Amino acid sequence: MDTARAQQYACEMNGSTPKFLDRNSPPHLATLILLSGVSALSMNVFLPSLPNMAEYFDTDYRLMQLSVSVYLGFSALLQLAIGPLSDRYGRRNILLVSLVIFCIASFGTLVAPNAATFLVFRMLQAAVATSMALSRAIVRDMVDEDKAASMIAYVTLGMSIVPMIGPIIGGALDEVFGWKASFALLAVLGVMVTWLTWADLGETMDRKETSFREQMRDYPELLTSPRFWGFVLCTAFASGVFFAYLGGAPFIGTVLYDLSASELGMYFGTTGLGYGLGNYLSGRYSTRMGVIRMIVLGNLAMAGGIALQALCVATGWGGAAGFFVPFLLVGVGNGLVLPNSNAGMLSVRPQLAGTAAGLGGAIMIGGGAALSALSGAWLTEETGAWPLLVIMGASLLGSFLAILLVIRRNRQLGL
Repeated sequence: MDTARAQQYACEMNGSTPKFLDRNSPPHLATLILLSGVSALSMNVFLPSLPNMAEYFDTDYRLMQLSVSVYLGFSALLQLAIGPLSDRYGRRNILLVSLVIFCIASFGTLVAPNAATFLVFRMLQAAVATSMALSRAIVRDMVDEDKAASMIAYVTLGMSIVPMIGPIIGGALDEVFGWKASFALLAVLGVMVTWLTWADLGETMDRKETSFREQMRDYPELLTSPRFWGFVLCTAFASGVFFAYLGGAPFIGTVLYDLSASELGMYFGTTGLGYGLGNYLSGRYSTRMGVIRMIVLGNLAMAGGIALQALCVATGWGGAAGFFVPFLLVGVGNGLVLPNSNAGMLSVRPQLAGTAAGLGGAIMIGGGAALSALSGAWLTEETGAWPLLVIMGASLLGSFLAILLVIRRNRQLGL
């Protein structure tokens, strides 16, 4: 299966064929990719600039690390609301409001006079995380579970290019123009994607004129499902490996290995490369192998990557490359797990796909914010990289246990 085939799945939605820049049809696959891509770029493009940002605002480096955790924390809170709201008012309306907020906040980061004001605007930038959650719900509006896993994989394959090149671009912009250049880039891209969403993304949800009270009656069915929580926790713990890395790796690269901003950006690119490969494999094989097998294979790949990292840190082999390059394998595992666990999560109660995407995204990103902050707080020159490796290993164990819960429940139900 290729990208064209994934796009063809969208044609199944109400018999309507996606037409580019037509607001009366489902969105083109490229629009969903760009929506998720801007959200991913906002998360990591500035990471190589953290030391220079701390120097600019004359504050402690650990305070500027909060630009990661406050973003993730507010994203989690926001997604608790946007899921049910999108089920009620539609995906398109919620996305457009969120993107406008992101654009305003991005411009705000450029004029912030101090670190506290900057962090407020940085928190508001998290509104763009709506696009990552709702792009998955939009896909699930269109197609069934296994096909959704494949199409989500292609959407996140495009998104995975961003973590690969984002820090490289951010590091280069920092060295040439200063740290503000990364946030100027986000502001410009935010305006462009807002226009694209307005012009191309037709409503995909069959909106029903029901009250919130009537809508809430369906929630216990979702919230009491062991399969739903198994998929949610699998998603949260698997992505927690990445978020912990996101919070701790800049410190390790800058302080322990004395890397420049551009060098750190290059090493971060290995993560996106692996994630892109994993998503490609998910897009190609999820329909054939099913979501459960793909998730198990992804967890095994992540276990191999973390074990190799630990070996390199213990022996000192490879220096900075020995620490960063094995995360390529972890990225592959993430790319295998996340499209499939998300598709499973959204398929438990398809009529509540927005709510499921929002709640699942909130738990995923909220847990990520906690792990990101924890890894940043525990790492010191004396501890080396070990606290980060322990956190990533524990999070991966949680992902294994969660998918075992789903497997057990599927057997009970004869699925």
